[in-house]
Amino acid sequence: MTDKARLRKELRAQRKAHSASIPQTIRALLFKHPPAPLLELVPQDAVIGLYHASSDEAPASGYAKFFAEGGHTIALPTFPESDGLMAFAEHTDPFGETDLVKGAFGMMQPDAKAGQISPDVIFTPLLGFTERGERLGQGGGHYDRWLASNPNALAIGLAWDEQLVDTIPTEPHDIALAVVVTPTRLYGPF
Repeated sequence: MTDKARLRKELRAQRKAHSASIPQTIRALLFKHPPAPLLELVPQDAVIGLYHASSDEAPASGYAKFFAEGGHTIALPTFPESDGLMAFAEHTDPFGETDLVKGAFGMMQPDAKAGQISPDVIFTPLLGFTERGERLGQGGGHYDRWLASNPNALAIGLAWDEQLVDTIPTEPHDIALAVVVTPTRLYGPF
């Protein structure tokens, strides 16, 4: 098992345990409004890329609602198939999520009728991050490939505080984040 694979396994277990320990009443209050210093980095007309969080990931739906209310177009990742490249499509109903269907990897994504768009700002899920903005994802490389193809997009991680690690083994294809937001702190800009 590689160092990254071992670290992913450990961080998945830690994230799951931490997420399960948060009462639903508290969880509903987290990640509702981005911190002011982060908002200063987001252009007024930016397309905002988010993700439909799994039960263990830092929730992104509050940010989707916040940015939609502010007039931003919201995009979510789509996968034509499990081995396909990640793209983004417009998420037209962040309040009711009536425009979402189950896609590859069991993820909720905009249905096939949604128009593909390219976010200017992208919030990414993660397993771990460092104080330098290094990110450890699920291991498929989807976000790294998308960010490499869209170098002008502002990459922001959403994470639980417990996902901070001292070091992450990095490779040349790994793309660092510009900012990481946790329930208690903003790391960066880097």
